[in-house]
Amino acid sequence: MAIITLTTDFGLKDHFVGALKGAIYKELTNAKIVDISHNVSPFNIQECAYILKNSYQSFPEGTIHIVGVDSEATPETKHIVVLIDGHYFITANNGVIGLIISEIKPQKVFEINLPNSTNGPFPVMEVFVKVACHIVRGGTLEVIGKAFDKLKELRDFAPRIADDGKKIIGRVIYIDNYGNVVTNIQKSLFEAYRKGRSFELHARTSLITKILNNYSDIVNYDKERHSGKSAGDLLALFNSSGYIELAIYKSNLKTVGGVSTLLGLDYRDTITINFL
Repeated sequence: MAIITLTTDFGLKDHFVGALKGAIYKELTNAKIVDISHNVSPFNIQECAYILKNSYQSFPEGTIHIVGVDSEATPETKHIVVLIDGHYFITANNGVIGLIISEIKPQKVFEINLPNSTNGPFPVMEVFVKVACHIVRGGTLEVIGKAFDKLKELRDFAPRIADDGKKIIGRVIYIDNYGNVVTNIQKSLFEAYRKGRSFELHARTSLITKILNNYSDIVNYDKERHSGKSAGDLLALFNSSGYIELAIYKSNLKTVGGVSTLLGLDYRDTITINFL
């Protein structure tokens, strides 16, 4: 049986996640449900997009991803199901799959139009669950709607190139559990414009001139007792998703703080790279 994943901004205080799973089990008693995250910041499409892009490929083809972030249907935002890279995404057409479709062309896109469905306040359970269970049972997308060709793109996600390629102006797109800050500057873009030049990365009042490949690369293991750079120091690296990330080595957001708190960086804040 296909796996159904859940990514929402519901949190865990309220009944919504439990009710959502109950509705799935009511239709498919032997369903396989995996929680990706229920702590997406409320209505934060870019944050959800980053989480989806970096999680869906860990699942087998045929997996169905229910996306419950800003999921209410409006005349401008239809409910859709998209088949991309062998995976089904059931969501509102709000740009949340923008990072995925920027690299991979969808195989199928359908607007959801279920007979006798109600446009209520909980569409993830009232609509998305029904579509997911239909797909699990082997149902086709043609039965639940009509072909759709107006997918919304993710706004303001791409970094800006300035000064004839001498500057990249990026933004913060994600803050993780450690307070590490992920930018929208990908390694491929950075290297394409760097052309072997040295650089300065500016984040608030901090300046970084080296980008690492691993967090522990900041430690000089050749020095006695690892003196020099160590826990508590600021670093930049290319993370596992290929984006430039700022981190405090072995930080704890709940005690000493992380990059987001210590540098005062928040979602959409500017990160600038100057090539020298």
